[in-house]
Amino acid sequence: MSEQPKNWRIFNDTGVPNENWQLPLPPSWRPFGESVSPGVDRRKQRADTFQMLPAQVDMVNAAIYLRRPLLITGKPGTGKSSLVYKVAKELVLGEVLYWPITTRTTLKNGLYRYDAIGRLQETEQLSKLSSLQASGQLSEDQSQQLLDAVQNPGDIGKYITLGPLGTALLPSDKPRILLIDEIDKSDIDLPNDLLSIFEEGWFEIPELERIKDTTPNVRVRTAYSDPEEGVTWKDEGHYIVPDGRISCKAFPIVVLTSNGERDFPPAFLRRCLRLRMPQPDKKMLGRIVSAHLDAEYEQLEKEQGTAVAQERKAAAEAVREELIQTFLDRREEGDLATDQLLNAIFMVTRDRAPVGSNRQRLIKALLKNLTSAEDLTDDEDLANRSEQDKPV
Repeated sequence: MSEQPKNWRIFNDTGVPNENWQLPLPPSWRPFGESVSPGVDRRKQRADTFQMLPAQVDMVNAAIYLRRPLLITGKPGTGKSSLVYKVAKELVLGEVLYWPITTRTTLKNGLYRYDAIGRLQETEQLSKLSSLQASGQLSEDQSQQLLDAVQNPGDIGKYITLGPLGTALLPSDKPRILLIDEIDKSDIDLPNDLLSIFEEGWFEIPELERIKDTTPNVRVRTAYSDPEEGVTWKDEGHYIVPDGRISCKAFPIVVLTSNGERDFPPAFLRRCLRLRMPQPDKKMLGRIVSAHLDAEYEQLEKEQGTAVAQERKAAAEAVREELIQTFLDRREEGDLATDQLLNAIFMVTRDRAPVGSNRQRLIKALLKNLTSAEDLTDDEDLANRSEQDKPV
C-alpha cells in the first residue's frame, strides 16, 4: 500500500480551532525578523541572485564614464531595479538611495523636505516661554536654554531632511548611487524638472540660502537609513550644508526604471543613456532559478541540516525544467514576472507539497498573466474540484 501524501495545507477550512501547527521557513528572498533591517536587506539581497547580460554590463559602464543617468525600461520582473543593487555591491558604493515615483511626486520631494509646521510650532512655544521669562516664572537654567534657542538660527537644520536625489548629490570621491523607480508614473513635468539637476549636478535650499550670511553652515539630515552600511553612513546620517548649496563632486550613478507606460520628452531622453531589459530566455531563467535555489538551500541547510537541504534541492531540480517550460508557454499568452516562476518552484518542492490536481491548480494560479483578467470564477473552480481534492 503506497504512502499517502502529506497534507501541505496549514489552513484547512475545518472550522475547528487548531494550535498544533508551525510556521514553515520562508523563501530565501522573503526573510523577515530581528536580523533583517525592514525594507533594506531584502533589496540588497537582489545583488546576489541577479543575472546580467554583457550588453547590460556595457551600458552600466558607459553611464559611469559619461556621467549620464541610465534609463532602464522593460516588463515587470525583468530585474530593472535589481541591477542597481548588483552595481552598488560590486563597486562598494554603500546604500542605494531609493526614490519611488508616484503621480504626486515633485522635484522638491527628491531634493529635500522642510518641516515648516514643526518649526512654527517650536517658535510659538518659544514665544510662550519668552512671556513666562518676562513675568519671572522661569528658572535661570530655563532662561539660558531659551536664550540659546533664540540665538541659534542654525537649528533650522532640525527641520530639513535631504531627499534621495539631494543626498545622492552630496560631495564624495566616488559616486553615490540612486534608484529612481517607475519614473513613467510621474507627473508630466517631473522629467523636464530633472534636466537642470542632471546637467548641473547642484541645487540650492532656499531656506538655508537666505540665512547664509549669518549662518553659513547648517547641519541637516540625509536620506540614508541603513546604519549598518559603513560606506555611506557617516555622522549618523547628517551633513553640514555650506551656504545653502549642495554640489556633487562625483556625479552619482543614477538609474531610472520605467515599465514603458508613457513616452518621455526628447530633451529628457537626450540626457539619458537607454537600456531595455529583455525578458529572460530559457537559459537565463535556468541561471536565475539556480542562483535563487543556491540561496534557498543554504538557508535550509542552516535551519534543518545538510541531508534535508540536499533532498529538497534534488526534488527542485527534478521539476525545474518542467516549470520553466510551463512558465515560457504561459508567457506566450501574456506578461509574467520571473518571481512568479520562483514562487511556483518553491511551493511544489516543499516537504509537504500539493500533489495531483491540487498541484496543477496551484501552479496555474501562481502563473497567472499580469495583463489579463484570468481569474477562475468560484463556480468553475468548484465544478472542477473532486472530493479527494478537498482539505481533510
